Amino acid sequence: MRMLKKLGKLLGIFIVIALFCYLGIQLYVKLSPKVVINTTNSVFLYDKNEEVFFQGNNEKEWVSLDDISPYVIDATIYTEDKNFYKHHGFDYLRILKAFYVNLTSGSTQQGASTITQQYAKNLFLTFDKTWKRKWDEMWYTIKIESTYSKDEILEGYLNTINYGHGMYGIENASNYYFGKSAKDLDLAEATMLTGIPKSPANFSPLVNLEAAKERQLLILNLLVGNGIITEQEKEDAYQKELQFLGEKERDELTTVMYYHDAVMDELESIDSIPKSYSDTSGLKIYTNLDLDLQKKVEENIKESIPEESEIQTSVVLMDPNTGGVLALVGGKDYDESSFNRATDSLRQVGSTMKPYLYYAALENGFTSSSSFTSEETTFVFNDQEDYTPQNYNKTYGNKPISMGTAIAYSENIYAVKTHLFLGGDSLINVARRVGITAKLENVPSLPLGTNEINILEMAAGYSAFANLGNKVTPHFIERVEDSDGTVLYEAKNSKEAVLNPSITFILNNLLTATYDVDYIDYNYPTAIGLAPKLTHKYALKSGTTETDNWDIGFNNNIVCAVWVGYDDNQTLKTSEYKYAQDIWYKSIEYYERNIPSGDEWYEMPKNVSAVLVEPISGRLATDQDKKKKMMYFIKGTEPVNTEQEVFDSKVENVKPA
Repeated sequence: MRMLKKLGKLLGIFIVIALFCYLGIQLYVKLSPKVVINTTNSVFLYDKNEEVFFQGNNEKEWVSLDDISPYVIDATIYTEDKNFYKHHGFDYLRILKAFYVNLTSGSTQQGASTITQQYAKNLFLTFDKTWKRKWDEMWYTIKIESTYSKDEILEGYLNTINYGHGMYGIENASNYYFGKSAKDLDLAEATMLTGIPKSPANFSPLVNLEAAKERQLLILNLLVGNGIITEQEKEDAYQKELQFLGEKERDELTTVMYYHDAVMDELESIDSIPKSYSDTSGLKIYTNLDLDLQKKVEENIKESIPEESEIQTSVVLMDPNTGGVLALVGGKDYDESSFNRATDSLRQVGSTMKPYLYYAALENGFTSSSSFTSEETTFVFNDQEDYTPQNYNKTYGNKPISMGTAIAYSENIYAVKTHLFLGGDSLINVARRVGITAKLENVPSLPLGTNEINILEMAAGYSAFANLGNKVTPHFIERVEDSDGTVLYEAKNSKEAVLNPSITFILNNLLTATYDVDYIDYNYPTAIGLAPKLTHKYALKSGTTETDNWDIGFNNNIVCAVWVGYDDNQTLKTSEYKYAQDIWYKSIEYYERNIPSGDEWYEMPKNVSAVLVEPISGRLATDQDKKKKMMYFIKGTEPVNTEQEVFDSKVENVKPA
């Protein structure tokens, strides 16, 4: 009996303390500035011309609860928070139930977030799983519940949640999917839309109709179980064949959301941007996006890749002088797959790795004329291991060839000989200097691109060649302001000199050999088909593996990188190897369309000389040579006679460094 009295006393004290804490919190909330929920977390994204290309959670998209279909309201409440009108922000019984279910099942099967909690998280918070984030979520939930009525909270929630494909708010979503206002949605349409916010990437009917229908049925059953609709109404709604408009009826890009996602990811990494936007009442984000270029790239993809093909692509166009990303595509169609292959995937780069090797060679005493013999070769290294690379189609000249010829044909034998001659650290060192951070294995096949690298990183690496030796950081955001115009962040666009400009100039000219008719001999340059199509001068390198195809090219204005392949690493068909090249030349030529021919190339440095050579062998040209080409050399390293030094003997039985 005495123990019960003590427990009762302790319980009473606890209740009194809890009551005082609750009253204290409520008083503090009342005295705190009011949270403005219909403008907070507004995000406006501007292109390079400072025109809005995306806006979310702003007043213009706001519709009142009276202008939202009752079916949407009921479906949202009974799916997300059936006790919404009964609790004060936290559903304690639901929390206990979820805790018990998750504890007994050993996994997280149920959540207990209320609509108010979800709203607070969407408005003010990042999605990191920290105790501070949980505390902030609780605090904002209390502030919202203490400041606004339930109808105002529900209205705000429905106007700000993500319905997929960049559609925030029920009015936008209704118009996007069905071409009608939110007030006109019927039961079938309302329950379909209500299912999307749980996981837009999985439950959008434009992405996975089967999964969306399963989610719709779950919601319809909840409405039946709570007496909102009848079984017959459920069946009628579920069986109704819905017509989705989506992007097909919109004059908007399907791929621009890849750029949007990259911008938002970069935003999260900027320390000067508040992680809670409640202090800014929204953000204005000024980006490097060239919207016309983005649109053209998307058109090029649709023209180049058959619509029915499951093959994917990623494209990056970057200003090599600043690192600003002008256009970015992370897949054929954002509606079908929001996975951003431009920022998040790693793929084998093939021979696009070779320019890093050839820069290292030029830096270590090679010249444009340096020769190895093109012939089938087995390399023996570490005294016991051997390696026999093959040229494409097993085509060999069986004679000494110059570095220019090796680049034109993308010769694997020449590349491996150069790599083993220099030692593997030389290639890796150059790649690291220009910004390649991916894992690079020091193996004989390294210059053939057997390692996996991200396309955005490769574009940045090639930018160091394009601007004659300066490393730049790829970025999407130029400036961020709050709603009052206060600048919160501004990109520095800094450069770091990492390569020799004169050597880079020589390499860039060698990379034009890939479409140069002067290199037609026992083989054809890899991009010879582009020769009549290009109106400007570019350095260009392709890369080909069984599963990946690349084209990366540039001049002093632009870097364009294109990758094509299958997500599941299917082997590419012969006909599919043309897709990347087609997308590349159409995109870069569009960018250069208003630039006078000649203005895109580089002035010859003073310590570089031009010499007329026979291009295939690289030796000094004679009157008897049918082909003569101007090639570039650091002064003092030019060929002085018609004989050539062949380096084959220096790579026999070598050990990679």
